[in-house]
Amino acid sequence: MQKGTSARRIGRLWSLTFGRRHAIAVMTAASLLALPFTAHSQTSAGEQANPGSPAVSPAPAAAPPAIGVAPAAPASAALPGEHMISGADLPEDLSPWGMFENSDLVVKAVIIGLALASFVTWTVWVAKTLELRSARGEVRRDLRVLNNSLTLAQAHDQLRGGDTPVSQLMRAAGQEIRLSANLRADGLKERIALQLERIEMAVSRKVSRGTGVLATIGSTAPFVGLFGTVWGIMNSFIGISNAHTTNLAVVAPGIAQALLATAFGLVAAIPAVMIYNILVRQTAHYRAYLGDASAQVMRLVSRDLDRAKLPMTQAAE
Repeated sequence: MQKGTSARRIGRLWSLTFGRRHAIAVMTAASLLALPFTAHSQTSAGEQANPGSPAVSPAPAAAPPAIGVAPAAPASAALPGEHMISGADLPEDLSPWGMFENSDLVVKAVIIGLALASFVTWTVWVAKTLELRSARGEVRRDLRVLNNSLTLAQAHDQLRGGDTPVSQLMRAAGQEIRLSANLRADGLKERIALQLERIEMAVSRKVSRGTGVLATIGSTAPFVGLFGTVWGIMNSFIGISNAHTTNLAVVAPGIAQALLATAFGLVAAIPAVMIYNILVRQTAHYRAYLGDASAQVMRLVSRDLDRAKLPMTQAAE
């Protein structure tokens, strides 16, 4: 009897437990199945409440900005505190001539002065080159006459009609010989040598005339151009202050105009230095030819003096 009673109790408890679990499972499944229908009913109710409002799709979430990277500003936007500069206010012609026309008055004066200095440089180069070439040709021609002459009188007869430096040397030697006719012959060579040296120096100064301006241009033109550049950049900074902007499009034209003065200074200075060195070498060659001509004149003078002493020596013997 006790065993039967226990079995009935266990069966009743099992049925109650199984029934509760089954009911919970059924309710959970029913609620999951009802969710779509509930959302659809809510949407329909909202559309019925606002029939004229369009459906708004949810906006996608914006991606957070990268750490340490600032958002790029628009190209046409000015920085805080700056004024917008229109393209009509900026110079359109940035060629050398356009920059010259738009430059300051002082910069224009500097550029014009450097252009004139460059013109003087090339003019002096052409003129002195032709002059030195002609002078070297005359000296070489007269040197051939001196080399082929046996006496000073013979060379003097061939060169006395000319006005070349060698002819001047010959006339100076002959005049000194005539002035020393009643004097001792010991100091005649020295006096003739001094006279020839004076003529050489005078001719060299005449040939070198005009080359000093090249040295002046070559040494001062870069600094004159630098002055124009400093003045132009100063005006550019003043323009920056007045415009209240540091936009490169506003600053660049003024700086370019200022640098144009430096470019002109270099264009004037570099050729001046090179041409000056070329003319100095050519003048040195010309002086060497004059020295050779003086040596030839002294050789003829010495030969004539020794020839004049020869009869006296033979008579003494």
